[in-house]
Amino acid sequence: QVQLVESGGGLVQAGGSLRLSCGASGRTIGTYVMGWFRQAPGKAREFVATISRNGISTLYGASVKGRFTISRDNAQITVFLQMNSLKPEDTAIYYCAASRAFIVRVTEADYDYWGQGTQVTVSS
Repeated sequence: QVQLVESGGGLVQAGGSLRLSCGASGRTIGTYVMGWFRQAPGKAREFVATISRNGISTLYGASVKGRFTISRDNAQITVFLQMNSLKPEDTAIYYCAASRAFIVRVTEADYDYWGQGTQVTVSS
């Protein structure tokens, strides 16, 4: 069982930046494809970004491409989501997820473990 813990959420003004972090308590995440998803009130969970096990391959959702960057540290302990040029429509709970797949994944069902989520609120 992998327990994922997110941090870094908060309140920010439109145009600002936040960096989310996610780790698996007590273990590395090097054997997992990692992803970020988000869910706004009254909406379905949405794919945000994913990164391969070796950190070379990444994919982004259309609404965040060019503004968000996913990365993982060399020690394979933490995955990050750098969010720039934030907009009010980015307001959501952001979830970190881990997949045992061998290549990057964009679908919720392909992820095996999920964090509890961290709230991001962007004010206009």
